[in-house]
Amino acid sequence: MKFKTSLFALLLLALTAMSNIASAENYTLWVNGRTGGGVVGDYTSFTYWGPSSTAAGVNKKAVNWDGYNSISSQNGKIRDALDCFCTGNNWCYIATHSAGDLMMGYTLANYGSSSRLKKNAVANSSGQCGNSDGTAQVGWNIKWIRAASGAGGGSELSDAGSWALTEPLVKDLKTTTARAMYNHNNTANVWFYMYAGAKGTLYSGILPGQDDEAVAYHSSGGVSGSSGSSLCNPSDWFCNDLTMGTVNNEGGSSKWAFHSVSFRDDNEAYNHYASGNWLGIVSVVRTAMVSSAL
Repeated sequence: MKFKTSLFALLLLALTAMSNIASAENYTLWVNGRTGGGVVGDYTSFTYWGPSSTAAGVNKKAVNWDGYNSISSQNGKIRDALDCFCTGNNWCYIATHSAGDLMMGYTLANYGSSSRLKKNAVANSSGQCGNSDGTAQVGWNIKWIRAASGAGGGSELSDAGSWALTEPLVKDLKTTTARAMYNHNNTANVWFYMYAGAKGTLYSGILPGQDDEAVAYHSSGGVSGSSGSSLCNPSDWFCNDLTMGTVNNEGGSSKWAFHSVSFRDDNEAYNHYASGNWLGIVSVVRTAMVSSAL
């Protein structure tokens, strides 16, 4: 009888382990930038990005925040999504656009090592999920982050008042404010892979070096420092180059820790805007998410 009981216990344990493995899922989270557009709390609302039918990574979810109020006031929406889909046995691939990069950097620097209750990945209308087993973990299960035109270093368009300064987010996007908002080197060991667009226009001359009409290379390339600098493509002889990967840029400026340039728009083909159809620099990140988020 004791042998049968032990055998039954072992079988039950094995079935439980198999059930846990089977329930593990990978998710692709898309974190919007300024202006927002998707329904906050609805992870199926991809209005900001483009048609929801477009392939954009495994189990894609739209992590919507209003794109208007301050990073700190909206950050709970991001933490809800990360708790929902990136705890327990589940892992996340994350894509951001523009101020979404600032949002994710702020989240990881301030909460990336905090205790998080494991959730069941079943969201209510507010975007919150129920507890799975009542246990907690440290931080979230994040494979990596791919940032399309990352605004973690702010934008000179905000400095110059080109955007309405009545918007709380625009105040956060001033270059000195964004760079002092949190420790950009503290990413909870999560890698940020940066995608820098360069299809600027004449009116974006206020942005130093290469830009995509809204964000300059110093920000979209994850370059450290208390303010922005002028960085360009190798074809520009009168400006220091933004380098690929993690190595220092021409002229000696460095990138923040755990930040690596994956794409530099040498052909100046991609602007800042998704335009409701997965366009601009977002298109490059979308392709990368589809091919690598498995």
